[in-house]
Amino acid sequence: MARSEQHQPEAGGADSAAPAQAADAPAYADRVYRSGGGIAGGALVLALVLWLGIDAVATGGGRVPWLSLAALLFVVPLLVAFTVRPAVFAGPNGVRIRNPFRTISVPWGAMKHMKARFSTELFTRDGAKYQMWAIPVSLRQRKRTDRRLSRLERSATASSGSRQSALTFASSDTEPKLAQADQALVEMRELADRAEENGAEAAKGAPAVRWSYEIIAPSAVGAILLIILLVLG
Repeated sequence: MARSEQHQPEAGGADSAAPAQAADAPAYADRVYRSGGGIAGGALVLALVLWLGIDAVATGGGRVPWLSLAALLFVVPLLVAFTVRPAVFAGPNGVRIRNPFRTISVPWGAMKHMKARFSTELFTRDGAKYQMWAIPVSLRQRKRTDRRLSRLERSATASSGSRQSALTFASSDTEPKLAQADQALVEMRELADRAEENGAEAAKGAPAVRWSYEIIAPSAVGAILLIILLVLG
């Protein structure tokens, strides 16, 4: 389940969502989308793994402490990568997709379209496709929302006797919210449309991809050490 929150743009760094805004442009907080369920589940599993691993290091004998350290070095970065790390930062100039092993910065001008069918995906004008791990698609939530909307429209039609009045009633404050993945795409499309209307130069450019070596490197080292220890044993 993805959640949206406000986030101040990060200063500097290779991960910046897009080029800096013009000096006279208003600064807005980025919209941040994360999977609350993924973070909660990942934190629980991470705590369990750390507890078992540290206990094995502290009390194990022989090669057990070294095997435990290598296993922790291999497993912990992967757990962080797939649960805590994924996030999507959408700002006035573009979107930054932080996936397990890559961070993709896409200016709005380089985006072609987005869709949320079985997964949330962004397509660029150069033909590339990027998944948004932080915005999972819940088909159950989408069906539940559709059923509520259908019931609301039927109720409005029965009370007013007019399809047009029903649609007006359905779009009032009592309208059920969209599924969270769909709502996130609606919000991001609004940002993209706003950037296009304003003709922001900072929203133009090509997508940039950066590999997350801070995740890949320690996990690879842990895997190599684990293999060496197992082979030597």
